[in-house]
Amino acid sequence: MFLLQYTGLNALPFDPAANNDPLQFNGSSGQLVTDCPPLENTAENSKKRKRASLPPEGICNMTMDSNSITMPMSDPNAWATAMNNLGMPPMGITGQPLMPDFDPSLGMMAGITPMNPMMPGLGMVPAPLSQDVPVVKEIIHCKSCTLFPPNPNLPPPATRDRPPGCKTVFVGGLPENATEQLIMEVFGQCGDITAIRKSKKNFCHIRFAEEPTVDKALFLSGYRIRLGSSTDKKDTGRLHVDFAQARDDLYEWECRQRMLAREERHRRKMEEDRLRPPSPPPIVHYSEHECGQLGDKIKDDGKFPEAVRVLLTWLERGEVNRRNANNFYSMIQSSNSHIRRLMSEKSQHEKEMEEAKDKFKTALAGILAQFEQIVSVFQAASKQKAWDHFSKAQRKNLDMWRKQAEEIRNVHNEQLMGIRREEEMEMSDDDMEDAPDSKDSEDSGVSQAEALKEENDSLRCQLDAYRNEVELLKQEQGKNQPIRSEEDNTHSQQLSFLQQALQGMQKQLLKMREELKQREAELEKSLEEKQQLKNQVQNLKEGLQNLQNAHVMQEATASTVVSCSQEKEGPTERNPPSPVHSEREALLVGIISTFLHVHPFGASIEYICSYLQRLDTKINPTEVESLLSRLPCTFRQELTGVGASLEKRWNFCGFQCIKST
Repeated sequence: MFLLQYTGLNALPFDPAANNDPLQFNGSSGQLVTDCPPLENTAENSKKRKRASLPPEGICNMTMDSNSITMPMSDPNAWATAMNNLGMPPMGITGQPLMPDFDPSLGMMAGITPMNPMMPGLGMVPAPLSQDVPVVKEIIHCKSCTLFPPNPNLPPPATRDRPPGCKTVFVGGLPENATEQLIMEVFGQCGDITAIRKSKKNFCHIRFAEEPTVDKALFLSGYRIRLGSSTDKKDTGRLHVDFAQARDDLYEWECRQRMLAREERHRRKMEEDRLRPPSPPPIVHYSEHECGQLGDKIKDDGKFPEAVRVLLTWLERGEVNRRNANNFYSMIQSSNSHIRRLMSEKSQHEKEMEEAKDKFKTALAGILAQFEQIVSVFQAASKQKAWDHFSKAQRKNLDMWRKQAEEIRNVHNEQLMGIRREEEMEMSDDDMEDAPDSKDSEDSGVSQAEALKEENDSLRCQLDAYRNEVELLKQEQGKNQPIRSEEDNTHSQQLSFLQQALQGMQKQLLKMREELKQREAELEKSLEEKQQLKNQVQNLKEGLQNLQNAHVMQEATASTVVSCSQEKEGPTERNPPSPVHSEREALLVGIISTFLHVHPFGASIEYICSYLQRLDTKINPTEVESLLSRLPCTFRQELTGVGASLEKRWNFCGFQCIKST
């Protein structure tokens, strides 16, 4: 449907190697060359003028009624001449050369290199699409209409944003006489059409079966359409193709997206199920048989983790009762026996780690010694006795090797020093733990005493539990007489073991009581020492207070003695009290003096206060008036005016008072 124009030869609509029909040309079917507007015969227009190529449909549909020119394929010379004119070596249908003595330089079309007729573009092999060649719109001939391309210099037609899953296009600018058959004929070449909705106003909506066909339909936007050979306005139009938003397209797109989402969820679920670790095996319920097997598994070092997990589950489920308490106790006791094994394994691993550390340290020390020897070799080679005999390149290499050896030695030396520092820090931590402060020792003693009390209580509970077990065993032994002597032996052994354990617990309890008493005695002794220290501190404080009081009394007696001596000598000269009591009042006196000096005729107390309140809002007139009245030699109050206009004013008289005195 759409033609792409390439540089070079156009694609032939038939295979010249397999077509034996004569060539036919028909001038009555239509013009071979499209109508173009007249151009001036200028060099620029001649360069722009291009030869239009016919579409394959137009070439295939051309028939000839008269003036046909035939060229039979049975004559190999004629076929060879035609291929020679195209610049190709004459080849037969089977691919063999027809003229062995063919000279490619004798072709009539100069500048064309010999070509193979089976090359892409000349036979059934499709021509490859080049990305650098621009797409050129050509004239499209249909049965009942003709489509003329738009001006290539114009910008491409504007389109709206593509809706998701768009399969429907809007086609505007149709001729008034256009029918659905015409629309089907024009746009049916783009792809399968499922529905056409035509309006009476020269536009329609076309829904395609697939989304990629919409892009092919948009290629026709801007084409001028003409029905037949008519030039009537009702038979012509300019197509405008754009995306259309349809509910069916959106619904299908949403359904497809939901389907993809379901597939993605299913894929993720399958992946999670594949990567999920397998579930642990279910825990069996308690029974006498399972309990016996579990006891054997607990004693086995290899099956101990699994057996402990089962035992823990049984305890959490509440499977313990009065009948099977002994079985659970024996299993717990077997679990406790593994602690020694674990501690021995831990100590063994620690020992291996220490041995590995020592081995690594010795190996590292040996490596460092060898590095030191290598560095000393380089240093000896760098001395003038040997250095002068080396060439420039050799000196450069020696210098580079020496620097590398020194860097590696420094790195290993820092590593060894770090290991030694860590060991020293561990030793210092151990020393700190061995030598705690006195206060910490007291706190630790209290905490140890509390821990001993708790341990004593737990031992008492265990002792009671042992006694109950002994009583239960005695009762069972009395009720159920043993059938076999082996059972008697086992019961007697269990009793002896329990008695021994009970005796050991009693001894341990007595030891713990003695330790507890010692701790309590030490605690009481420390408390007494603490109380004594507090009393000493209190006595020191009282002595200090007494010394201070005595010092004050001495000062008071000294002052009285001095005053008495002064009275005896003669009366002291008493200075009169100052009218200015504070620095603030002195500052006010200075500001008021400056203010009244500027006002030679005086100012009222309200005027003076209004000026001072700009500096400090807390100043009131009574305070200012009392201050002025206490200084009669500096400020003088005068009455001015007559009758109702009588006013009191304050004047600055400091200069007159100084002259008079």
